[in-house]
Amino acid sequence: MSVEVFAADEQSAQPVDAMRLVTLAKAVLGAQGVKADAELSMLFVDEEAMAELNKRFLGKDGPTDVLAFPIDDDDVMEGGRSPDSLGPGPGADPETSDPPNLLGDVVVCPAVAARNAPEHAGTYDDEMALLVVHGILHILGMDHVDNEEAEAMEARELELLELFHRS
Repeated sequence: MSVEVFAADEQSAQPVDAMRLVTLAKAVLGAQGVKADAELSMLFVDEEAMAELNKRFLGKDGPTDVLAFPIDDDDVMEGGRSPDSLGPGPGADPETSDPPNLLGDVVVCPAVAARNAPEHAGTYDDEMALLVVHGILHILGMDHVDNEEAEAMEARELELLELFHRS
């Protein structure tokens, strides 16, 4: 049983060190108590794709830096083999064939990150790390709707970045 993080770089505007960000994501998930069989995906997209997602899911115009799409337990599909879900199939061990806990998707726009970095996190690498951590915290239920939540989320981001990015 392990935590799996998948990354796909579907843009060409900025270089993305996907393996470094996968390692960071795994460390953050572990620090946040995700120990069981779990999966998270990270997608790095161009401004056009991010603008489409931002409009479709948040009703906002233009690209943003990061979006998080948690998968609610109610939305997880029943386990078993497709299409009939009658069981895991011949030869499978029923004790180990439970599907992984699908955490969700973190979508980052490196072009926006590069633009925001000088006035936000400092460097492009720091901004990308911050966005990954921020997205994961959203996936795990943290938010910044009110000041108290925002302060708690920002404090945790800084702790995690100190532990796993800046060290």
